[in-house]
Amino acid sequence: MFKFRKKEQALSLGTIPKHIGIIMDGNGRWAKKHLQPRVMGHKAGMDALQKVTIKASELGVKVLTVYAFSTENWSRPADEVKFIMNLPVEFFDKYVPELDKNNVRVEVIGDTSELPAETFDAMKRACDKTKHNSGLVLNFALNYGGRAEITTAVKEIAQEVLEADLSPDNITEDLIANHLMTNKLPFLYRDPDLIIRTSGELRLSNFLPWQAAYSEFYFTDVLWPDFNQEQLVAAIREFNRRQRRFGGL
Repeated sequence: MFKFRKKEQALSLGTIPKHIGIIMDGNGRWAKKHLQPRVMGHKAGMDALQKVTIKASELGVKVLTVYAFSTENWSRPADEVKFIMNLPVEFFDKYVPELDKNNVRVEVIGDTSELPAETFDAMKRACDKTKHNSGLVLNFALNYGGRAEITTAVKEIAQEVLEADLSPDNITEDLIANHLMTNKLPFLYRDPDLIIRTSGELRLSNFLPWQAAYSEFYFTDVLWPDFNQEQLVAAIREFNRRQRRFGGL
């Protein structure tokens, strides 16, 4: 009966976005609002992510890409960065068993070579443990920057041209996409249908700039730790009110 109700809700929402990206913003402001240290906002945000991931999986979302840590976030205070870098360790150890139980597969995009060893090891364990799962892909953008991603792709393509393995005339959008970090995702799900940003900010902040070319955007004043299953459903309802023409009529 419970499974039937979940399926019924998904059907009532209309089209479920295959790929949702989330810019999880507002953790620090949430902590300040609750008279707590900023780091507690990040911890509360981790709990919100677990709940939203399970809900997205139940609704039939195929990929959920979450902006966990940008290349620019290293400029934050050292203590805060250290705490944030430990969150993946805690998240993967605490929540991966439940994600695994729900057939969720964990992936990571970003420059993982710069991550602390413990963070990298926890990430690798999560990816290895869930690699055979066939349900929703929880895709962490960790030490990720969209411009850096595109720059790396351009360098790789330029090297192929330099080595005469590729003609400039054969450089296409699909070829560029195949050099981006999202190339590990199923081809039809690489680009987000919907990007959600919490906390009232109206920026992309270097998040998937190539992939977001035709994404629908949903901005909410809700701070990320307060973003829940109902908020996700509201975003999908709004998505279904949009007419996606992809440049056509």
